[in-house]
Amino acid sequence: MVEIKTPEQIAKMRAAGLVVAEALKACREAVAPGITTQELNDIADKVITGHGATSNFRAHHGGLWFPGVICASVNEEVVHGIPGERVLQEGDIISIDCGAIVDGWHGDAAITVAVGQTAPQNELLSRVTEGSMWAGIAQMKKGNRLVDVSRAIEGFIRRQPLPPKGKWGITEGYGGHGIGTAMHMEPHVLNYVAGRGKGPKLIPGTVLAIEPMVSLGTPHTEILEDDWTVVTTDGTWASHWEHSVAVTEQGPLVLTAFDGGKAELAKLGVVAAPDPLG
Repeated sequence: MVEIKTPEQIAKMRAAGLVVAEALKACREAVAPGITTQELNDIADKVITGHGATSNFRAHHGGLWFPGVICASVNEEVVHGIPGERVLQEGDIISIDCGAIVDGWHGDAAITVAVGQTAPQNELLSRVTEGSMWAGIAQMKKGNRLVDVSRAIEGFIRRQPLPPKGKWGITEGYGGHGIGTAMHMEPHVLNYVAGRGKGPKLIPGTVLAIEPMVSLGTPHTEILEDDWTVVTTDGTWASHWEHSVAVTEQGPLVLTAFDGGKAELAKLGVVAAPDPLG
């Protein structure tokens, strides 16, 4: 079952989304050579608690305890990196995934950030991944199907020129998800088209986390011995971007973007829905 939200509930999710946006902004500004992933975690924790919210990451997930309020995934780590003593180095890239709960409603988003100056192909990787996310978000319209989102993400990536000495690997086995009264809900959102199914129709009140994960090589991954950190099997670097997005009568509303997605969606000819919080 896909949980359908009322406009009032979407407004509450917008409040949670803005807390996530603030936490990611603070982390982005702090990323620099020499900082540890634990220090980034502590920055996000301070923002979340400072807004009276709670973390939806630091909890049990499928019987496993995750100790951080962010996932900090560096270089070949795709998702679910545990924050700790790792020191970021010049040229690294880091995916920072963060979530928050306000009044029982969840927000979830992720960004990829370069540490100082990184190689051009890593910058390109991040731009392609982010661009594919916005292509998917642009399809979050009343009457579309879930497959339209997946097709847009995959299509955007496939149209990009290949990186030097690399390729675009769309991570298999991981993707976006429904979100609302829990962080991970139905439906699962593939970042590519698989099979002939169209998936559920997108109706007002549908809220999905759109999160492409792309590497410079293989789409295949494995989980490290910590039972959390997902890495590419060939060691190629990966990027991860995510926003939580609501389908409304007026169009998509990006709950975890400060402007509700207006600027980026306008570039794609899509009008974002009005912000319920003004």
